Amino acid sequence: MPIRTNTRTGEKRRITRREKEVLRLIAQGYSSQKVADALCISKRTVDFHIANIYGKLDLQNRVQAFCAAARLGLIPVEQAIK
Repeated sequence: MPIRTNTRTGEKRRITRREKEVLRLIAQGYSSQKVADALCISKRTVDFHIANIYGKLDLQNRVQAFCAAARLGLIPVEQAIK
């Protein structure tokens, strides 16, 4: 699992398996509700995971999350280029 240092706090935190799943799906364009449906969890839980991902990777939005997913190898590079 990737370890990232949050630039604001300097704290090192790991991305969990579930957070990687959520990140992969949002990078594919899924809405929070569609991610919830795909993973059989609530939308609120998805939003919680997204907030954790943003904090751990020092991201502000889904575009940055998409770039992070490509960088972490969670989506094919071809998809990131399109």
